[in-house]
Amino acid sequence: MPNPKRRHSKARTSSRRAHDFLTAHSASECPNCHEKKMPHRVCAKCGYYKGREVAQVKENA
Repeated sequence: MPNPKRRHSKARTSSRRAHDFLTAHSASECPNCHEKKMPHRVCAKCGYYKGREVAQVKENA
């Protein structure tokens, strides 16, 4: 297998790694309880999705 003859410079390595960062998830607001939630998912706070309750949520006391 071929091996590199010369090492890559720091600038070349850094520019290649420029796109390797993590992106934050987008968040939308629940229309029922106005908490932040991920889009197209059931709200973890109230259990509603598209205006109707689809999951039972335990109350934390």
